[in-house]
This record gives sequence, structure tokens and C-alpha cells, in this order.
Amino acid sequence: MKLRELMPSLDGATTTLNGNVTREQLIGKPTLIHFWAVSCHLCKDGMKQVNVFRERYKGELHVISVHMPRIESDKNVDAVKQLAEQYDMTHPLLIDNDHRIKEAFDNRCVPTYYVFDADGIFRHYQAGSGGMHMLEKRIVRVIEQYRTRGDVS
Repeated sequence: MKLRELMPSLDGATTTLNGNVTREQLIGKPTLIHFWAVSCHLCKDGMKQVNVFRERYKGELHVISVHMPRIESDKNVDAVKQLAEQYDMTHPLLIDNDHRIKEAFDNRCVPTYYVFDADGIFRHYQAGSGGMHMLEKRIVRVIEQYRTRGDVS
């Protein structure tokens, strides 16, 4: 993906938890999309921070997680569900066992974070477990733009 492109389709999840979501439903509010995998130890710390963002910016930020299996054992949906419950992932979680969402985003690793503005335009990409302060700065920037547009109810 290149900056300033429209958010790719979220079609293709093999399983969804906490509700299904489409790109069209996300347009109108800033969005954070987080890719992770059960076998990724760095992802677990990121999941905690994603939950902080979800609660801190409730009502102003959509938070979506995509489970992207890296190895065959990651495709175990029960293991994904168990970890999602353990880490209190109450936001929509798309399980991408066929890698259709991964391919739409051209995503190559986990954990990764994609920030989109309220128009669904790609504004920031971050990979790895560090730099959460920078990620939050980018989230705040798109939320502030959203607020100044007067879209917040």
C-alpha cells in the first residue's frame, strides 16, 4: 500500500469475531487496523496498546484487528479466539486464514498498524512492537482533523 490510497477491501475473512465490518462501514471516522498472529510474541504487547487506543479514543476511532497466520498452526481458530479473549479484544477481529486481507493490504509482517483518516485515506504505517508513542501521535492527528470537520456527534 502507498500513502494516500483508499483503504483496501476487508472482504475475505474466513471467520469474524465481535462482528463483521466492511470498508464502507468504516468511512466517516478515523480507523486503526492492526495485523497480528497467535505465534507472534511481540504482538501480545501490541494488543494491550491497541486496547488502550480503543478505550482512549472511543467514539472517535474505529479499531479493527486482523489475525494473519504466519505458520500452519496459526490457522487454529480456537487458539485465536482464546488469545483474543485473554487479551480482551472486544473490537471486530477478522481472521484471515486465506490471506485475502493480507494481500489486499500487501502486508508482510506482524505486528503492523495502518492508520486511515475519516475519508478512508491511508495516512500512516508502522511495523514492529516499538514506536507506540509515534503511532498514537498519528492517531491523534487524524482524530483532530476529524473533530475540526465537525463530524463528531
